Amino acid sequence: MNTTNERVSVPVSGASMPAYLSRPEDAGNYPGVILFQEIFGVNRHIRAVADRIAAEGYVVLAPEPFHRTAPGIELGYDPAGLGKGIELMQKVKPEELLADIHGAHDYLKGRADVGGKGIGVMGFCFGGHLTYLTAGEVPVAAAASFYGGGIASTPATLDRTSNIKGKILCFFGENDGYIPMSDVEKIRTALKDAGVRHEVHVYPNVGHGFFCDERPDYDAKSAADAWQRVTALFKEELS
Repeated sequence: MNTTNERVSVPVSGASMPAYLSRPEDAGNYPGVILFQEIFGVNRHIRAVADRIAAEGYVVLAPEPFHRTAPGIELGYDPAGLGKGIELMQKVKPEELLADIHGAHDYLKGRADVGGKGIGVMGFCFGGHLTYLTAGEVPVAAAASFYGGGIASTPATLDRTSNIKGKILCFFGENDGYIPMSDVEKIRTALKDAGVRHEVHVYPNVGHGFFCDERPDYDAKSAADAWQRVTALFKEELS
């Protein structure tokens, strides 16, 4: 279906967080999905993913977690962009991320055009970590975490596993230089031990960032398979 988009402001702790909002063009009531960026900002790729999800029949909010230090920043997938993105990520405080998560969730739930069975969340890399954190922090109905870095080594995130209420999918590349398979096993074990409905998918011979067609590690086959699984998840759990 056709989509429309706009820039919106999300109230967070007495301030406002910029975000990109995409939704079906036709008036109606649709499930909401939070989409978390990589470290490269709400750039062209993230906006394209937001539009793609919206075309499936969702109101999609892509907030800017770097809004306190670099609002509106868009970085490329080159060494300079990587370095700047890591610098910005390291400046974000955990309590600020939690405030942003609650703000995004409350904003979507409060929109008149958002309905369905619950809110979903999806994200990549840094945003994949935020997706897992969100699932353990607020009552989302479905989550899709792509190559979330640092989940297994961050107790504040992994310890929230038992709080996850909805179903979560986690996607990783076997050859991811940032996420060792030992971390993936820790995540898999934590989800299993907590009794969370989950699927952990590891794509063979694939590196980090495999879903993004602007990155060197892009793998069309793995990206297509993951997309099919995510759309099925959202259809089953949100619609």
